[in-house]
Amino acid sequence: MKTMTVGEFKARFSEALEAVRGGETIVVAYGRNRRKIAAMVPYAGVRQAARRPLGLLKGKARVGFAKDFKLGNDELLSA
Repeated sequence: MKTMTVGEFKARFSEALEAVRGGETIVVAYGRNRRKIAAMVPYAGVRQAARRPLGLLKGKARVGFAKDFKLGNDELLSA
């Protein structure tokens, strides 16, 4: 795993990209303390989120609203 500052990463982006294509992870550091803020990893190593089936809680959970509930669909969905 190689660490590069933001400036170095910007200046040597093509080289960093080639290193990642070769399987290496590049960590980007920021500021005087070189705080690690990001990592560029090979895409093959990225886990994809599992798909969740709709209706997973059917019959297990319920929701109800009071009769005086005044929030419309637009306001409810924009929150």
